[in-house]
Amino acid sequence: MNQKHQGMICIILSAFSFALMNVFVRMAGDVPSMQKSFFRNLLCFFFALAIMKKQHVGFSGKKENIGALLARSVFGTIGILCNFYAVDHMVLADASMLNKMSPFFAILFSFLLLKEKIKPVQLIAVIGAFLGSLLIIKPTGIGMARIPALIGLCGGLGAGVAYTFVRVLSTRGEKGPFIVCFFSGFSTLCLLPVMLVSYTPMSGRQLACLLLAGLAACGGQFGITAAYFHAPAREISIFDYSQIVFSAVFGFFLFGQIPDGYSFLGYVIVCGMALWMFFYQQREARREFK
Repeated sequence: MNQKHQGMICIILSAFSFALMNVFVRMAGDVPSMQKSFFRNLLCFFFALAIMKKQHVGFSGKKENIGALLARSVFGTIGILCNFYAVDHMVLADASMLNKMSPFFAILFSFLLLKEKIKPVQLIAVIGAFLGSLLIIKPTGIGMARIPALIGLCGGLGAGVAYTFVRVLSTRGEKGPFIVCFFSGFSTLCLLPVMLVSYTPMSGRQLACLLLAGLAACGGQFGITAAYFHAPAREISIFDYSQIVFSAVFGFFLFGQIPDGYSFLGYVIVCGMALWMFFYQQREARREFK
């Protein structure tokens, strides 16, 4: 297989792992989202630490990277907390789709934070994806049912900002395993006081589900890192949306969930915008190559 095909397989395996993570989070039952996030990140921290030692990866020592590391960790933690809350209170496919708004938020925050220009095609894609997300959120509804959807969208926003800072750190010489380890350790320490004050007793089954969720999250994190090592984002990023398919299948067979017609239309619009951006980036890359 060439590098592109290896990248495609890695990103699809990553999407499967993240979908599986959401399944285990849901199966853990009525455990607070912060407690679920704590165990998820604790396992990721030790896994990333082991990878760092094996690959002899450390901190670059650049002081200017500390602020970006903290920002990536803060927004990444917010993204996980919001995503886990949405997973617990929504159809799995809906929660996954709202989280997959992160690439569009990354474009927006790259403009706001990094002063990168937004091309007209990108702006149209961002607006189109947001309109698609509204079909999933259904803002005209009244009551508590809309709150998980809005929180899920905030999770996608947090992840988008976090990925923007990951990009900054990668250009400044920080390695993927260290970024994952720092984020996981930061998130674990932040959530530890909450755990100590308001710990909810868990059964052996719930603990096992959270540990499996952490293991699946590790597979997702390092799978996507490996994917972008083998191929650039413009060539393989569209395959990350396979998580929606995996989530819909898991949701149907494990929880009897069936998204409504508005949600399906929202999926089509958001995925359509992502596909449009994918082909646009491919065309631009060929022009640059010529």
